Amino acid sequence: MTVTSKTIAPRGGQWRGLAFKRKGLPVLGYALACYLCMLAVLGYGAGFFANRGVPISIDGSARGGWPGAAVTGLALLGLFAVQHTVMARPGFKRRWARRLPAAAERATFVLAASLALALLYWQWRPFGPELWRLTGPAADVLLAVQASGWLLALGSTFLISHTDLFGLRQAWRPARGVRYTPPPFTERGWYRWVRHPLMTGFLIVFWVTPVMTAGHLLFCAAATGYILAGLGFEERDLRRQLGPVYASYAARVPALIPGGRRPRRGTKLSDLPGTMELCRCRTG
Repeated sequence: MTVTSKTIAPRGGQWRGLAFKRKGLPVLGYALACYLCMLAVLGYGAGFFANRGVPISIDGSARGGWPGAAVTGLALLGLFAVQHTVMARPGFKRRWARRLPAAAERATFVLAASLALALLYWQWRPFGPELWRLTGPAADVLLAVQASGWLLALGSTFLISHTDLFGLRQAWRPARGVRYTPPPFTERGWYRWVRHPLMTGFLIVFWVTPVMTAGHLLFCAAATGYILAGLGFEERDLRRQLGPVYASYAARVPALIPGGRRPRRGTKLSDLPGTMELCRCRTG
């Protein structure tokens, strides 16, 4: 049998698809590396807030005087807030898109946030005095509730699209030669009870603890203030983007703390531009 060029050469469209996939693989690898970095930082964060298994924890041994430790802590929190706020704004995203492939934009945000958190964990200076310290079964109960906060935060990302929120889907679809489209927001699971379950989970992690020092309280107050301020801006943007649809959702569902109203079943906010922002607003 004579092998001709026709029997071995793919069609032109297939060559273009293969070339596009090869071009997208480096971005996909970059997004995966950013995701793994984020997982490592979140894993350390679990030990940081539980005061278990990490060299520096939020209520660990005091490192230096309290005025310097307080200033350092606020500066580290401020750096994270600036990164999270600035990189999440539409104007910054438009300017950033001129220098970065669109498929890598979200992964880069995740990487920057992870590095800011890693710096905070590394340079955190615990300081006292202790406001309370529980031991025994009471401490175990509070640590279990704290762990449930992590489960709530992480689980809420899967209710819409975990991979989209952390930048994997944006890189995966182009690497396969598929056009990226944001997933729709579906009001289901915890999103039927609160509009920002991810932030509710983080607040549980911050505040529910068997040990509370002055440094921990400073972190809680500053982080809670930033969350409330950030959600205020995001709510304004969402009402502008989605109009009556989001206004109706906000009227029925409280922001952070479940209320007495029975959530509506089967409500779906789909086929609306920008609906993924309902999830992204939880983390920027």
